Amino acid sequence: MRNILLLLLLLGITAKGWGQERKRAREYGIKIGVLPVGKYNAITDVPGVRVGHTTLVQGDSIRTGVTAILPHPGNVFQEKVPAAVYVGNGFGKLAGTTQVQELGNLETPVILTNTLNVGTALNAVVEYTLQLPGNEQVQSVNAVVGETNDGYLSDIRGRHVQEEHVLEAIQQAQGGAVLEGNVGAGTGTVCFGWKGGIGTASRKLPERAGGYTIGVLVQTNFGGVLQVKGVPVGEELGQYYMNQKVKDSADGSCMMVVATDAPVDARNLERMAKRAMMGLAKTGGIASNGSGDYVIAFSTNEALRIPYTSQTKTQAAPILRNDDMSPLFMAVIEATEEAIINSLFMAETTTGKGGRKVEALPLNKVQKLLKKYHATN
Repeated sequence: MRNILLLLLLLGITAKGWGQERKRAREYGIKIGVLPVGKYNAITDVPGVRVGHTTLVQGDSIRTGVTAILPHPGNVFQEKVPAAVYVGNGFGKLAGTTQVQELGNLETPVILTNTLNVGTALNAVVEYTLQLPGNEQVQSVNAVVGETNDGYLSDIRGRHVQEEHVLEAIQQAQGGAVLEGNVGAGTGTVCFGWKGGIGTASRKLPERAGGYTIGVLVQTNFGGVLQVKGVPVGEELGQYYMNQKVKDSADGSCMMVVATDAPVDARNLERMAKRAMMGLAKTGGIASNGSGDYVIAFSTNEALRIPYTSQTKTQAAPILRNDDMSPLFMAVIEATEEAIINSLFMAETTTGKGGRKVEALPLNKVQKLLKKYHATN
């Protein structure tokens, strides 16, 4: 954490630039869904999951960064986790998908960055994995790297994210509260015409449904017609796709990472991943032609971890039945919706490349609209 703070000072980033003077949706009395949230209302509520950011804000045209999500604190290559990928719309570059789909597991941290730095992030994750103790003989690494295009606010062609920035995000990853808004991979993103960014949320199932935790983290850079708890905020504020008075594209992308401690295999993790798109839709997202909307889902349940080497030919572990998946589906939808809204609530007005300025979502106006529609708690 000390290194991150030093980096912020060197780059001239203040706490306000990290979006921490704005408040999350629940702090305004906006309760999305009916399920209870975890302690931090973040993906890190899932035991073992950690998140790290590297934020790059330099000069007048660099607004980018990296976000790393680690499934557990151990050697993920040696103790792989069940995983799945769902493609809502494939206009994007999510590296490492085919092996996850084929084998049903994840063997590296999940990295989010900008479109033109996917290759850099891949190299960094490979280097990180090869250098871990116990991996001295490893000769194949399936790094998973997702992206959104932050080229409106950032000099994306400059490819300013370096391998050291990716490694820093991984090394600084921690549990607890997660920084949101203009941080990491969300530094230069735009969502519904307002400033987007990183957002997260979680849900805790009641004991009768297993007591499992489901967490979601998003990198928002997409469009449509914003709704907050069903209230037509975008339409009311005149900021929405297909509004002839506003130059706004629905293109972009949204990366969604879903984590759970439930004993769920790759097949049902894919079913959970599909439901994240329903959460996106509830915010007014339309998965436009030029939007890369991807979901990566994994389980941290220790009984389901897949060892890199084993003396046995079979693996036996309890798996949640199909009939008991519905509560998890509901939790994913609610957490994804709230994570997206949190990314907007926590993001701050940003000026970037070419003097372009993207305003933060006007929370005072949103609050008034929610009261008008009787949508506050």
